[in-house]
Amino acid sequence: MNSPMLNLSQEKEKQTDPKGPSSPGRSGYRGWLDQRLPGPTTVRMLMATIMPPTMMEMWATMGSALASFMFIWAIIRQYCPYELRRYVEKHTHHLTACFQPYIKISIHEYTGDRLRRSEAYAAVEAYLSKNTSKSARRLKAELGKDSNNVVLTIEESERVTDEYRGVKVWWTSNKIASPPQRSLTYYPEQEKRFYRLTFHKKHREVIAESYLKHVIKEGKEIRSRNRQRKLYTNSPGYKWLSMKSTMWSHIAFEHPATFDTMAMDPEKKRDILEDLVTFSTSKDFYARIGKAWKRGYLLYGPPGTGKSTMIAAMANFLHYDVYDLELTAVKDNTDLRKLLIETTSKSIIVIEDIDCSLDLTGQRKKKDEKLPLEDDNVDKLNKDVPRKDSYEDTTSRVTLSGLLNFIDGLWSACGGERIIVFTTNYAEKLDPALIRRGRMDKHIELSYCCFEGFKVLAKNYLSLETHPMFDAVRGLMSEVKITPADVAENLMPKSPNDDAEKCLSRLIQALEEAKETAAAAKRASESRDEAVEEGAQGGAESRDGAGAAKEDAVPDERLIGNELQHLQHHLHGKTDYHATRSHDDL
Repeated sequence: MNSPMLNLSQEKEKQTDPKGPSSPGRSGYRGWLDQRLPGPTTVRMLMATIMPPTMMEMWATMGSALASFMFIWAIIRQYCPYELRRYVEKHTHHLTACFQPYIKISIHEYTGDRLRRSEAYAAVEAYLSKNTSKSARRLKAELGKDSNNVVLTIEESERVTDEYRGVKVWWTSNKIASPPQRSLTYYPEQEKRFYRLTFHKKHREVIAESYLKHVIKEGKEIRSRNRQRKLYTNSPGYKWLSMKSTMWSHIAFEHPATFDTMAMDPEKKRDILEDLVTFSTSKDFYARIGKAWKRGYLLYGPPGTGKSTMIAAMANFLHYDVYDLELTAVKDNTDLRKLLIETTSKSIIVIEDIDCSLDLTGQRKKKDEKLPLEDDNVDKLNKDVPRKDSYEDTTSRVTLSGLLNFIDGLWSACGGERIIVFTTNYAEKLDPALIRRGRMDKHIELSYCCFEGFKVLAKNYLSLETHPMFDAVRGLMSEVKITPADVAENLMPKSPNDDAEKCLSRLIQALEEAKETAAAAKRASESRDEAVEEGAQGGAESRDGAGAAKEDAVPDERLIGNELQHLQHHLHGKTDYHATRSHDDL
């Protein structure tokens, strides 16, 4: 039996024979193979065995055609006008689209002028993370609600398949990087992210009328379930490097305050809860009356009465995010408007201690109206010295007008279901235009602690609903003003050995000291008022005596005035006489 290697060697000897078929005059596939695959005959024989002649010829033809096409395309790009090439590309695209049975829909992360993130993009992202993460090969892992659950989203350029009512579609996550910048710039490069939906054109109606609505609706529900409420604060304006740079920084909102733990009057608490529920369920009502779906709350009262705690309780009750707006960090009214656009629905926008943030106290530039300036030098000096506008801060140019437009201007209607809360210790100092009804719809006074509020604090801190010492606390609270913060501080155990009686005794002692302090302050005030009244009476008597003396002195003053006038005329005449005499002597 002849082995394959022996036959191969014999074949090699035949082909190397000058008189054999492999001579230069030979034609056909063997000759073509010899010309294109120089080298040992064994390699050529193996290639001939692996690849049939038709395949080799096809690849050779394809390579020649590709080289010719590239050469022609280079000539066209070099010498063909741009308009003609654009026209050819456009119609070529239309021609290929006729033979393309698939339709593509893109959903971008930012729309318009990149002022706000697309809600459709966020809904699609949530939908794909829930329904298609099992079929994806490349995923991104992020922490979800309560920082315990891991949420998986598809990576860029990853393609996943989804099916709806027997229709198969494909989702792709894409990212377009901005072109490289040729010069140094302060702004970073921006990336445009988007999802692309691909489906067969025969399913156009199902996708457009039903599937997309299904995706958006389910995505919003998933976001609502997995949503972790956040506490936002605005970044300084100079740190906004581009439109895509975040204007808000956030952390997880984990404040435990609720209305059940708030020390306030039960009737007032019930009224606030009913108002919040009515607002959160009145979307159709606000649309019918033609108003933006928002509501303003003014919380005012002495320090320590629970204004910030009230905001946290409102957020926990409604499951809203909280945006803590620091006005002094806002550059101007334009940046204030951008911050408003970046807020989401179901949120509470808070400006705490608004009377301290900017000059919004209603004193509209009265300093310049005190005294008229007639001296030209003083006018020139005042022009050289820059004056600070009454609505400007050293680091912020936010005006009262800009803040009013922020509350209820045209831009306030962007989004919906938002609550705007102002807090202040002195509501009477604010400009009336800022807190009028329609801007601050509900004014809530958080005053000193009452006995009902004390009972809530005693239950929270000491787990007591009744105690014999409560009567003493009730009597003292009816005579003394004390804030809930002070009551809570006295009720809080300071050591493991502090029991309920010791904490209550400490509170009673604090109330008695506050009572004595208030009594001493009252006595001092009465003494001061008496001194002021006596001084006023003495001043009136002095003024009456001075008036009578002035009336008696009027004839003498007139006489003295006449004598002075006569003396001036005499001196004037004498001076003229001496001047004339001197002139004549000269």
